[in-house]
Amino acid sequence: MEAYTSRMDMPHFDSGALPVRPVRRGNAFEETVERVLENLKLGIYAAGSRLPPERELASQLGVSRATLREALAELQAAGYLESRRGRYGGTFAAEVLPGPSDPAGTGNVSDLEDVLLFRRVVESAAARLAAEATLTPAARGHLLAALEEVDRAATDTFRPKDARFHIAVAELSGSARLVAAVAEVRAQASDLLDRIPLLQANLDHSQAQHRELVDAVLRGDADAAEAAAAAHLEGTERLLRGFLA
Repeated sequence: MEAYTSRMDMPHFDSGALPVRPVRRGNAFEETVERVLENLKLGIYAAGSRLPPERELASQLGVSRATLREALAELQAAGYLESRRGRYGGTFAAEVLPGPSDPAGTGNVSDLEDVLLFRRVVESAAARLAAEATLTPAARGHLLAALEEVDRAATDTFRPKDARFHIAVAELSGSARLVAAVAEVRAQASDLLDRIPLLQANLDHSQAQHRELVDAVLRGDADAAEAAAAAHLEGTERLLRGFLA
């Protein structure tokens, strides 16, 4: 657990000399979570202090209020924020930031970045090669079945089904070594993901991105498949960096 100085008497956000960086690219929900977590850890949102009003904070981060509400609700459920009612209510930074569920196994930031970099390289390549391959009806059915499995997965089985889906994409490449590399890095990523909260909005977003990836592979659009894979991976990277880095 990470303790930090309380400022309960602060009625409102005070950034001092530290500006709030806006969300700049896709994966708006995941990047918003990452930004808010970053600001909590840097003390931009001090312990016990009230965050800016919703409209102001959404403007600072450059996201819609709906996206901001989703991100704040998930962080509240995970224990990073508190919601208070009444005249002096609002969204407040928690007095103590939760730690990862398995602090001893988290590793350091360089280990995290190494896993994420390797994952980005091999899974983006797998998506491109799958789209470039001449797929038999059986291969197409295999990919669609893996997509359906992850679509139907319950929360407690989502991550293994998600890993199996990405391995199925790699299998379409025709490279056994690439499949092995994707399986290995997926196992490492799953170990990291098990140390952060499951966020329903992220799961829903992931499912939409899975479908985009499958559509690109099945129509043989290698550029779109690679881009879809990269965008999908970026969302997970932002959550892992936000919670663990």
